[in-house]
Amino acid sequence: MLKETVENPNQTIYESFSADDTYELGVKFGEAALSGSVYTLEGDLGAGKTVFAKGFAKGLGISENVTSPTFTIMQIYEDGRIPLYHYDAYRIDDPSEMEEIGYTDYFYGDGACLIEWACNIEEFLPEHYSKISVERDNDKGFDYRKITVTKI
Repeated sequence: MLKETVENPNQTIYESFSADDTYELGVKFGEAALSGSVYTLEGDLGAGKTVFAKGFAKGLGISENVTSPTFTIMQIYEDGRIPLYHYDAYRIDDPSEMEEIGYTDYFYGDGACLIEWACNIEEFLPEHYSKISVERDNDKGFDYRKITVTKI
């Protein structure tokens, strides 16, 4: 059962007690996503970022199987109500790689961007975006996740 706490007008904390909770939160965000919206997704390996991304895609109406684009940097899913541009910046060594893939076409395009490991490309992020941080707390259970959403 997902628990929501509003910290302030720009920050909401969700407590997820299962992968299904995290997936459903992703669905909620995908359903609300608009063209041109950018979401960053931060968290350790295995924290649940891909589970959230799968839910996000489902919320957009995307039926394709969503995987983390670790080796391709970006995957495009176009069969939803708006396209999903799913980035994984984990392997970005040189920020110029973002320019090479034409990031502006996607960050400011007609779809929604979901960017994992955005900390590696902070200088390219738009002025306004939603930062989603997924944290584990094994003291609260193996499947527990604290998901903090901050509007930047």
